[in-house]
Amino acid sequence: MAGDRDAALARRLAALARTGLTASADADMDRFARLVANVLDVPVALVALAEDDRQVFPGLAGAGRPWSVSRQAALAGSLCASVVDSGAPLVVCDARTDPRTLSGPVVSHLHAAGYMGVPLTDPHGTVLGALCALDTRPRRWSEREVQALEDLAAACTAGLRLRVVSRQAEEARAETAALLAHSELVLRASEVLADTAGVEEVRTQVGELITSDLKPVYVGFSLEPVPRPGRARGQSSAHAQVPQVDPDDGAWPTARAVRDKRLVEVHGVDEVRAAYGQDAAARWKSLGFASMVCLPLTGTHRTLGALALAWDTPHRPDVAERAVLHAVSGYAAQALERAQFLDDRIDVARQLQEAMLTDLPAVDGLETAALYRPAARQDMVGGDWYDAYTLDRTPRPDGDTATLAVTIGDITGHDMRAATLMGQARSMLRQADHDHPDGGPATAVRALESANTALGLDLSGTLVHAHLAPAADGWTLTWTNAGHPAPLLARPGTSCEHLDDHDLLLHPSLQGHHRTQQRLHLPAGATLLLYTDGLVERPGQDIDAGIQRVCALLHEGTGRPLEELLETIADRVAGDAPGDDIALLALRVTHPPHPDPA
Repeated sequence: MAGDRDAALARRLAALARTGLTASADADMDRFARLVANVLDVPVALVALAEDDRQVFPGLAGAGRPWSVSRQAALAGSLCASVVDSGAPLVVCDARTDPRTLSGPVVSHLHAAGYMGVPLTDPHGTVLGALCALDTRPRRWSEREVQALEDLAAACTAGLRLRVVSRQAEEARAETAALLAHSELVLRASEVLADTAGVEEVRTQVGELITSDLKPVYVGFSLEPVPRPGRARGQSSAHAQVPQVDPDDGAWPTARAVRDKRLVEVHGVDEVRAAYGQDAAARWKSLGFASMVCLPLTGTHRTLGALALAWDTPHRPDVAERAVLHAVSGYAAQALERAQFLDDRIDVARQLQEAMLTDLPAVDGLETAALYRPAARQDMVGGDWYDAYTLDRTPRPDGDTATLAVTIGDITGHDMRAATLMGQARSMLRQADHDHPDGGPATAVRALESANTALGLDLSGTLVHAHLAPAADGWTLTWTNAGHPAPLLARPGTSCEHLDDHDLLLHPSLQGHHRTQQRLHLPAGATLLLYTDGLVERPGQDIDAGIQRVCALLHEGTGRPLEELLETIADRVAGDAPGDDIALLALRVTHPPHPDPA
């Protein structure tokens, strides 16, 4: 019985909420009260609605203060409660003496004697309250008067039901709109996530999709670490910025979602403390969360991690929202699986590319420095490289005398193939230099082109290859340029020079093209800079202006350590987010090399 009463109360309160009526005046309900007062010739008439522990009067006629202001009274023992409980009209000649009504608040405060009340119901027949007529004197109500009040109550009930149905229609429209929005969100997720290329891009897109619809204050991934050959568990250069989750550590909801492979909800710090411990509760409070939902990201062969959403106010997802989250987490898992595969390939290519960057040899009389910066876009891998190695090194009691070979190059492409071809070009050029020790840079480059054609590598690109040979009062620079940006030279007492002489770029169709080489004397204090186009080439910007900025910095930095100078040039010219890889190689003549006794 108690359960039935509780259910009836819940239905009544839900219906009253949909009417929008409470303890304040309503024009339509006041009009019904006036009609009752006029038709039945009574001093007071009420539209009384029964809430949880009070009755409210949105319709009232004839009652002065405080009733006309407060529009409410206690429900227990009231005339309205009697009508609601019985579900039938209540007709009383003298409420002051009737044992059913003598203790009610309306009787005592309004001095009611004659009373008549008829139930008001919602579309399902739930009694919401009563339409009431009150007389200050005992009154025998005629059958015609009872019929009149029932007719007026039927009209008032129709008004209440119309309000309830209208609100239900609004709720249904809102629910339909929400379902449509959820469906659109799932459709957008399937489209947007199909084009993502990296883990961080997947995280960003999922965050934007969910935040626009469900309004969480936090959306994030926690990924389970994957052991890789040659790398410690959990270490990853491609997506190290994404938090990791250990399913064996149950101290946070994301770990439980991964371990149990199910949706996990927590609401409030008390739930967190009970389920995950005091440390988790302290972390929860510091984050300012009120509710969190975590879903496993289930890939083809394993669980990749968890998707977490948090709100700073209590939020319990309904069935529709849960369905949306499951769908989005599924699309996100597919995108993450693809992104991790691509990131790992790019990571391998970057390691290959960086492994080709030479440790610069120490050569007496020369200061050398190099700098390599990958593109800001993590999905870009290219063929930029620098190289330096010694030729014909001859031991001497007072130091080695050697020719230094240096290269700066850029193989066409921004993918793993370009990085692989770069490594092959580097090795073949080294081999050519050692096979033709007296031929000079142009001979080595021609040998590289011949091998490229014979082996069918189809590599193309640009490079500058140079030899620095010791001279009595400095160094002799001999170089050949295959379509590469001109080296820059700063000599004491002169402005920065562009070493502009160049030939055509490297390309299989240009095999057999004549290669020229230039020669120049480098005195003590001279600084030579070789660089790739990523340093100075920007969309919408003048390349020549970028080269002039490099020249100015090179000229101003003649007295600075080369490593520091290269960092300054890269920072000021390329900035924090270069759109292409950058390779720089600088050489400075500190003093003439040890003389050759011969």
